[in-house]
Amino acid sequence: MIDYFALLNEPRRPWLDPDSVKKRFLTFSAECHPDRVHSASVSEREAAQKRYTDLNAAYNCLRENKSRLVHLIELEGGSNPKDVQNVPAALMEMFLRVREVCQRADAFLSERSGVDSPLLKVQMFERAQDMTESLAKVRQQINGWHEELVAQLKKIDAAWDGSQQRGNREDALKEIEGIYPLFSYFNRWNGQIQERIAQLSF
Repeated sequence: MIDYFALLNEPRRPWLDPDSVKKRFLTFSAECHPDRVHSASVSEREAAQKRYTDLNAAYNCLRENKSRLVHLIELEGGSNPKDVQNVPAALMEMFLRVREVCQRADAFLSERSGVDSPLLKVQMFERAQDMTESLAKVRQQINGWHEELVAQLKKIDAAWDGSQQRGNREDALKEIEGIYPLFSYFNRWNGQIQERIAQLSF
């Protein structure tokens, strides 16, 4: 397994500054970008392409909270974390809210697709704006929850170095195992809301 932290010369820890990760990726990938090695030998071009591909994979892994935490657990714990599929009880209310507003948006989009009358299209435009506002409110709630989740992750990160010194790294990894699946919900729900908002804008 490639250590993506080492590949981008980032410390192996739960939280990384996204700007730092991006800057290191751009710096390292510029050295082996296919445009820079087009006149090199075949073996050098192949090696540069492999390094460029690995750097892309490292960047995509480390810039996202969930994938970074999974990779960290794999490296530190030596095995894949258990993937939790059930929505935690604390998030069930948010799950139901997202589902309800998305179902209403889908029903409206289906209704709007069958409208031909110019007068009804104007009415549909007004309703689309109301629906977009409803979606935006739910997205704002999701983003607030996500900010709390990131704050929790930063708290775990602040104690990360000390956990190794005290021999509590396993406890820290268990905390991370409890938090990483929650980022999946955020990404999924945010994507579902954004998709409906985009469809409503047409």
